[in-house]
Amino acid sequence: MQYRQLGTSDLRVSEISLGSWLTYAGGIAAEQTRACTEAAFDAGVNFFDTANVYGRGAAESAWGEILSTHPRDSYILATKVWGPMSDTDRGLSPEQIGKQIDASLRRLRTDYVDLYQAHRFDPTVPVEDTIEAFQQVVAQGKARYLGFSEWTPEQIRAAIDIAGPELFVSSQPQYSMLWQAPEAEVFAISAANGISQIVWSPLAQGVLTGKYRPGHPLPADSRFAIDSMNGFSDLVLNDATLSAVQRLVPIADGLGVSLATLALAWVLRRSEVASAITGASRPEQVHANAQASGVQLTDDVLKQIDEALADAPVRTPRLAPNATEGVRHR
Repeated sequence: MQYRQLGTSDLRVSEISLGSWLTYAGGIAAEQTRACTEAAFDAGVNFFDTANVYGRGAAESAWGEILSTHPRDSYILATKVWGPMSDTDRGLSPEQIGKQIDASLRRLRTDYVDLYQAHRFDPTVPVEDTIEAFQQVVAQGKARYLGFSEWTPEQIRAAIDIAGPELFVSSQPQYSMLWQAPEAEVFAISAANGISQIVWSPLAQGVLTGKYRPGHPLPADSRFAIDSMNGFSDLVLNDATLSAVQRLVPIADGLGVSLATLALAWVLRRSEVASAITGASRPEQVHANAQASGVQLTDDVLKQIDEALADAPVRTPRLAPNATEGVRHR
C-alpha cells in the first residue's frame, strides 16, 4: 500500500480507503463488517470513512466497536454531518454540528475524529455560521481537520473567501471513469488552495468491475438488483455504457490486472486524488482493491481507455448549475 498527503494536513492516507456507506450500515452481518475491517488493516489501509447518516448511526456504531480494539494512532478516521438523523435533526446549523459531532464520537468510541466533513452544503444556514461551528469543533479537539463533500466551486470559494485556504484539507466528490465532472472545476480550485480529493464511487457502484453486462439481467445478489441508489442505475445501466465498460476488459487483461484495479488506478493517476474510497462485503474484495495502489498507467493505456469510453453517455455528465444563490450570508 502506498500513501499520500491529505491536503495541507499532517495526515498520510492510504491510496485505497474503506468506506461504510451501503455495507456497514446494516447491509451485511456484523461478522462480515469485522472481517472486512480487519482485512483492511492487513492490506495496509489506514483511512476509514463513514457518516452519521449511514444507517442512522449504525455504521459509526459498528466501527466504534471494531476500531476500538486497535490503537487509535494506527488509523485515520473520517465522518460527516448534514444528512437527516431524525425529522428535525439535519443540516449544518451550529446547533446541529455541535450536537452531531458529540453523538458521532460516542458511537465511534473515540475522543476525536481525524477528519470531520460537511456531507453536503446547507444553503439554509449562513455560511459564516457553518464555518464558525466547524472551527469550534476543531478548537475543542473533537476533530483534527475539516473537509466537505459534493460542494460546488461557488460554495468552496465562498468558504475560502471567509476563512482562508487553511479551513479545509479535503474534498469528497463522486469521481470515476464514468463520472468525470469534478475535473472541470473542483479539482483546480481545490488544488490551488491545498485541498486534496478523497473520491467516492470510484468503481461506479460496481459497474466498473464488469459484472453488469449489456443485454443480461442484473446478477441477483448485485447492489443494483437490490437498490437503484436514487436513480444512479438509470445513468449507468444502459447498453451504451455497459458496452463501453466491456471494451475496457481487454485493456485490463493486457496489463494483467482486473477491471476494478484498472478503474482504481485510473482514478489514482491524478495527483489531486489522495485516496479512493471503496466498499467491500467480503475480505477478498478489500485485498483485491488494495492491489490497485501503486499501479501506474502509461499514456498509451490512458489513450486506449479514452477511446473505449468515447461513447459512454455519462462519461462527462453535465455539471449542476452554478448557483451562487445557494450560498447564504448573514
